[in-house]
Amino acid sequence: MKAIPESIPATATSQTGSQQISASARWILASLSLSMLLSSLGTSIANVGLPSLTHVFNASFQQVQWVVVAYLLAITTLIVSVGRLGDMMGRKRLLLAGIALFTVASALCGAAPTLNMLIAARALQGLGAAIMMALTMAFVSETVSKEKTGSAMGLLGTMSAVGTALGPSLGGLLIAGIDWRAIFLINLPLGILSFFLARRYLPQDQQASNKADNKANNKASARFDHIGTLLLVLTLAAYALAMTLGRGHFGVLNLALLLAAILGAALFMLVETKVASPLIRPALFRDITLSTSLAMNTLVATVMMATLVVGPFYLSRSLALSDAMVGLLMSIGPVISACSGVVAGRIVDRMGAPATVTTGLVAMVTGAFALALLPANLGITGYIIAIAILTPGYQLFQAANNTAVMQDIAPNQRGLVSGMLNLSRNLGLITGATLMGAVFAWASGSMDIRTASPVAIAYGMRISFLVASFMLLLALGLAATGPLISKRGEHGCDV
Repeated sequence: MKAIPESIPATATSQTGSQQISASARWILASLSLSMLLSSLGTSIANVGLPSLTHVFNASFQQVQWVVVAYLLAITTLIVSVGRLGDMMGRKRLLLAGIALFTVASALCGAAPTLNMLIAARALQGLGAAIMMALTMAFVSETVSKEKTGSAMGLLGTMSAVGTALGPSLGGLLIAGIDWRAIFLINLPLGILSFFLARRYLPQDQQASNKADNKANNKASARFDHIGTLLLVLTLAAYALAMTLGRGHFGVLNLALLLAAILGAALFMLVETKVASPLIRPALFRDITLSTSLAMNTLVATVMMATLVVGPFYLSRSLALSDAMVGLLMSIGPVISACSGVVAGRIVDRMGAPATVTTGLVAMVTGAFALALLPANLGITGYIIAIAILTPGYQLFQAANNTAVMQDIAPNQRGLVSGMLNLSRNLGLITGATLMGAVFAWASGSMDIRTASPVAIAYGMRISFLVASFMLLLALGLAATGPLISKRGEHGCDV
């Protein structure tokens, strides 16, 4: 074995090692970023293909919309469970399985001969995406120092925004240039690259270090909370279906599903107090930092969905803009979000998470009030100004809130808590699509928003974002109560 020459100073060796660690961390972040991009791209790219699918499969819109709903349902119902499973069996192994499943399911989507098979393949793709989304944030704490956690979270937020913004335009080009199958097959080379990077650069699971650890890990897997997981999946599925079925009309079926979700949630919490190894320990919610962050995340996501639900109707019906112009203006928010994510992360590292959460929420409140007031007076210019205030505020909040929650989480809880953060966001998006859509329809004074007058649409826009502003003020009030200001102690989430 060749010895290290004595002429090389120890400090140089140390510096070289530090550089190697830094380079390795960059490759790890590249792998995690690509996983985040793929999961968000899978959400947004399929929407643009729905009109084509109605013709290809000779199906109604209500039938083909399950291509989108199946994917979102799989993510929403399973993301907490797969996060917990990653904590138990090893995050690297599960993430590799998730990437592989997402890639194979994408191939099945592209080859599907019938609509039912396409929907089933999309559900499998959603399971892969749930694994990827739940575990990417969990890996950040193992990859970078606490001082750089904000920057890493900002990078993941940027990649999520890039995927959301890229989906409609890329999907349109692929459908026009090839056909609808291309919007799923495009994931194959990206999925293979993501799998290679994750396998090559992600740190090995500590549980797999020796046989004793493997035995302990098998026992942990055996204690996986199957009853709690099933109850949570059914509860979240009932809530998601209650919010999405009926295309804006809340009927008897929606009410029954909502009641089932409420009863399911109560039963789930009761079961979690009884089982030996619960999926989510009820004591976890006694961590005020975590509970407050989850609540704020849901409120903020609800408001952000309002921009996607209300914005297009206002731009097309009230301002009488063409479809192309509406698409261009609607892309402003995602583009700003993609450009501001990394900057937001660096601000978190410099200012600290608590101050940045407050700053982001203040910007969002200002932007929401601007959306309620400025477009009526300044038209397109007012809309752009408001979005340019709201969106960077959202990125500041996301980067800071995720950092505040994840940087002090115990290693055996990171996958679970990351899944809970993603779940709170998804629930906010689902709720926003229904709740803010209902507020907009009510304020516009029309059961069918397509027949409302331009003046009524403008009034609906104003009321919707006044409601959104007060929701953000509630989130700001939660932030101001102090749980993010005080540092989480050792008793935090390690329960």
